[in-house]
Amino acid sequence: MLEPQTLMAKAKEARLHAYAPYSKFKVGAALEGKSGQIYTGCNIENQAYGSTMCAERVSLFKGISEGEKEFVQLAIVADVPDYCYPCGNCRQVLMEFSPQLKVIMGNLEGKLIVRTIAELLPLAFDWKGDL
Repeated sequence: MLEPQTLMAKAKEARLHAYAPYSKFKVGAALEGKSGQIYTGCNIENQAYGSTMCAERVSLFKGISEGEKEFVQLAIVADVPDYCYPCGNCRQVLMEFSPQLKVIMGNLEGKLIVRTIAELLPLAFDWKGDL
């Protein structure tokens, strides 16, 4: 498993590719798969706001589309004074694939905090039954 600062550096690089002409809020993410492969992502906005995609889900979907199904840690960064937390949608999607995921949240100045996805989304929706 990579050091948190190493994964955060990859997230900072990914942030440079963000497309955020509306919010001006650029986010980068770097997700480490169980295989050791790193999948990066950035937020991509759209005029139809509901079509916007967060950096965290971009990195996750890249990993899944390349065959990875288990992930160990995710770094998220933005230009914020404190930490860049994942939104509720991202928390739920990440939880489905990696309930033990370690989430490293930070800012451009190097401030970091680490929590598990389960800590960030207690009592997550988890229904796998039949209708």
